[in-house]
Amino acid sequence: MANFTLRTENWYSSSRHRIPRNSISNNFHKLHTRLHLFSLNPNSRLRIFSSIKEKRGDIIEGERTGARTGLRVGESDKTSSIPVSEDQPGDDNDSSLEGLNLKWPPWKDLPLRYKLIGTTSLAFVICNMDKVNLSIAIIPMSHQFGWNSSTAGLVQSSFFWGYALSQLPGGWLAKIFGGRKVLEIGVLMWSLATICVPFAAGYIPGLVLSRILVGIGEGVSPSAATDLIARQDANTFYLSFWAFIICRSIPIEERSRAVAFVFGGLSVGSVAGLLLAPPLIQTYGWESVFYLFGFFGIIWPQSIASVPVTSISSTKSWSSSLKELNGSLKDVPWKSFFQSRAVWAMIYAHFCGSWGHYTCLSWLPTYFSEELDLNLTEAAWVSVLPPLASILVTSIASQVADSLISSGVETTTVRKICQTIAFLSPAACMTLSSFDLGLPPWEVVAILTGGLALSSFALSGLYCTHQDISPEYASILLGITNTVGAVPGIVGVALTGYLLDSTHSWSLSLFAPSIFFYLTGTAVWLKFASSKPQNFSKRG
Repeated sequence: MANFTLRTENWYSSSRHRIPRNSISNNFHKLHTRLHLFSLNPNSRLRIFSSIKEKRGDIIEGERTGARTGLRVGESDKTSSIPVSEDQPGDDNDSSLEGLNLKWPPWKDLPLRYKLIGTTSLAFVICNMDKVNLSIAIIPMSHQFGWNSSTAGLVQSSFFWGYALSQLPGGWLAKIFGGRKVLEIGVLMWSLATICVPFAAGYIPGLVLSRILVGIGEGVSPSAATDLIARQDANTFYLSFWAFIICRSIPIEERSRAVAFVFGGLSVGSVAGLLLAPPLIQTYGWESVFYLFGFFGIIWPQSIASVPVTSISSTKSWSSSLKELNGSLKDVPWKSFFQSRAVWAMIYAHFCGSWGHYTCLSWLPTYFSEELDLNLTEAAWVSVLPPLASILVTSIASQVADSLISSGVETTTVRKICQTIAFLSPAACMTLSSFDLGLPPWEVVAILTGGLALSSFALSGLYCTHQDISPEYASILLGITNTVGAVPGIVGVALTGYLLDSTHSWSLSLFAPSIFFYLTGTAVWLKFASSKPQNFSKRG
């Protein structure tokens, strides 16, 4: 690791000599966050010296006049582009590094906000792996323990009990302690609870409790991620004489892609989980998916630990955060939230989208296995197709949405278009699948895959609106809508199992309720949704 010396020098116009005033040495990897310059003389000059002799010449010198602050560090840490002064003696051994341009790991030079978005997306990959593993494992577990559809629905819905309970606390804690800390704790909690599932499987209350804990851990994640996106640095750090880092939020023209990339990890996680689960179950038993996927979450914190803390909200100490905790609930403008029609539109739209998403996520593997007469592996492979197609649709939708906004189309219009596509597409495809048209299984699979994939347009619609209307309260707003959005996971998943036992009809138990909520959700969204910034300042 190269050592850098930063010196502030007085420059006397009446003299030909420079008199050093002070110098500080610091490791380069701490330069972004721990730069301290002690000279406050307004006529000072900043110089940087390196012990690695990659290039010769003087360092670019930034002059500082009056109150002007000085050195701008670019968006990537390109050490090879920094000239080296001959005034600073170096180690002879360093000459062997001359001419080398080592860039490892490959993402080393990425802007820090992209690194953080990438690691957050990875957390969402693991999140859905631990969510869908039960969708596959429930089939052999039901056979082993003799569960009917109602019991299987109860077990699967228990996840959403914890998921609903943790939404508002997750948004609140993310605002106080920073999304990064909350996300780290959430990943660790759901991973440990996932590993405990096989030990509790023979005892329904214990199994339900373990899945509730998984839901609590995963429930804080969306709000934590939203807080990171809303507050994260926008690619430029200014290291001034006051050693102050200026952070800005991700610009609105990049927001659709940032949200799509982070939350798109859910689709990747579904694909990975559905692909890995069948061979693991057939080779090592259904318990193996919980052990392996839980282990992935335990080692995930190592990835985010390598990303420097750049957000102002993430640099607050626990003690200062706890001091804010006492009065923070009173400071949240709850009344203003629920007086906004745009917030109510988000709440109902989230409920409607979650009904279709959660019921299909939980029951499609069983539907493919029983209704289309596929075995466990075939059912899992077919279940991969909707989330796999969603990855492609997500990337296209986010690019289209950001392009429209950049070209001057009103943000509210873009969000309405995207969310309408996300609702009407699966509604139309489920309607076709509900009727007995004599279609072969592969055509039914193709229709459902297309509809569910297009529902990913919601990531450029509803899921961007929280940041659009209030970056400050984005995590809390998502906590509110996600709390309501988790209700279909509790009611819908269990109700589907009950209706299936009662009617023996997949059309009535799985598709009909989802179609109803997709259609009504579209009407409410088009009427009341808005992405205009809202003033949620607390009213007296």
